[in-house]
Amino acid sequence: MPKPLTQETLIARAEISEVVIRYATGIDRRDWALYRSCFADQIDLDFTSWSGGEPSKIAADQWVTGVRDGLSGFDATHHVSSNHVITVEDDQATCVSYMVAYHLLATSMGENIFTLGGYYTNRLRRHAGEWKIHNCKLTVTWATGNRHLFELAREHWNAKK
Repeated sequence: MPKPLTQETLIARAEISEVVIRYATGIDRRDWALYRSCFADQIDLDFTSWSGGEPSKIAADQWVTGVRDGLSGFDATHHVSSNHVITVEDDQATCVSYMVAYHLLATSMGENIFTLGGYYTNRLRRHAGEWKIHNCKLTVTWATGNRHLFELAREHWNAKK
């Protein structure tokens, strides 16, 4: 039988959901300080369903720089985060959330959009009253469009720097 919800648990859930929403908002607004505010200083990442390779541990500042360099060259992105299922145990929490991410870049080299969908499993810790993601796993369940746009967007961004 599930534990009864307390006011403290409901507040924690709202705060955690806010972190996950800031994650998407920070990317789409290119507000890298906002995006960085979502993470602990070190994060365990597993984006293998998207990029292959192995899960890794990385400094959050390095992660944010990589995301900035990979996505800033797009004309627009739109990351949707929904269906937050949050479990809280003291100062630890897990948030599983559906995601759809649209990436738009005007190009004459195929479709102008790439979209992917799936879900995030974020593990968070509360430290000094703030929830931070310390473990982020993306599970891509579908994708459609021109994946080559990521390479073109990176070239576009590098040309602007």
